[in-house]
Amino acid sequence: MTSLLTHVPRKGMLPSLMMILIGLMAPSSPMAQPAPGGAGGLSQGPLTVGVITLQESDVPYEITLPGRAVAYEKVDIRPRVEGVISEISYKPGRPVNVGDLLFRIDNETYEASVQSAEADVASAEATLEGAKITLERYKKIEGTGISTADVKDAEVELQKAEASLKTANAALRTAKLNLDWTEIHSPISGIPDVADISVGSIVTSNQTTALTTVTRLDPIYVDVQETSVRMLALRNLIESGQITPKDKLSLKLQLETGEMLDGQGILRSPGTSVSTTTGTVALRMEFENPKRMVIPGQFLRVDATLGTSKAILVPQGATQRASDGNLTVYVAREGKIALATLDEIGSHENNWIVTGGVEAGEQIIVDNIRNLKEGLEVTTTPVKYVDGVIVDDTDASPKAASDKDSTDQSASAAGKE
Repeated sequence: MTSLLTHVPRKGMLPSLMMILIGLMAPSSPMAQPAPGGAGGLSQGPLTVGVITLQESDVPYEITLPGRAVAYEKVDIRPRVEGVISEISYKPGRPVNVGDLLFRIDNETYEASVQSAEADVASAEATLEGAKITLERYKKIEGTGISTADVKDAEVELQKAEASLKTANAALRTAKLNLDWTEIHSPISGIPDVADISVGSIVTSNQTTALTTVTRLDPIYVDVQETSVRMLALRNLIESGQITPKDKLSLKLQLETGEMLDGQGILRSPGTSVSTTTGTVALRMEFENPKRMVIPGQFLRVDATLGTSKAILVPQGATQRASDGNLTVYVAREGKIALATLDEIGSHENNWIVTGGVEAGEQIIVDNIRNLKEGLEVTTTPVKYVDGVIVDDTDASPKAASDKDSTDQSASAAGKE
């Protein structure tokens, strides 16, 4: 019988023969089993993990509210007199100021009405003057051919003449107003839309169809909705002292691209009622919009800083969600791994705002998270953890925690071989 040691193996058979020989040398089984915590039966030391030390600080309490842009002012332009459009005096999309001419209606008929009214006023003034002269003459010769009744009749005629003059003046004023209204001016400063009519179109007074619309874009309103449930929760946090409100509400507007609009907003209209269909409260904010970056109808986000809270910031990348929805994190305590359940009241940048579950000075584990279990012995190494990545001091480029896990596993596998 040919010995295994003297037999020359064919190509590809050597690994199998080596496995057989290793199995023959095992003390109790054909294939050796690695001991717990070690490789190939060799015991390993405590698992080395990177940790950061938690600190308590004054953390801004921020909430993000979805909203929609609404024009600060918006006016539909309609004619107040009827006639034919003779001129469109503006360019669509170009800013106009208060009082700028937008449309002109043919005014010949209205000029004639003014002239007629002026003539009526002149006639009424002449009649009034004649009534005054008659009354004065009657008073002088009363009792010498002019009776007291004649004097009374003259006084009545004077009063009628005065009333007629007032009526004529009112008619003249109306005629002048109609003439003025043949020129349609912008009541606000803003951006006019394209006209819905053209030169030669016939328009009527106070028609339902607008000639155009002028919209003011600076400043701009943003209407947001907040649930009454969260508003009550925030009030409870403030009353319990967990949140210290600021003297002034800080509001920042986030555009659709994620870019932040320059400047702070103002709360213009706090909600006073809850919607019976959505359970939300409507709030209106005002923001400066000099570059017209925001236009009505856009969907936006408002970042509101309500105050500050004494809390601990825990990086979101170091936490996990348990099956019951609780937020958890691994903590190094007395050389072993412990799982802590966190009480969070919101987020700040890439961190959870934590008010319970961990304490300042404790070390949380930020790498090798996938390989961790409660009770395992660990050796901690302080690391820099910035925006979800571990920064290696010896390397200018940051290394993600998940990449570090893969590197550690590869190194462990190489050590086993």
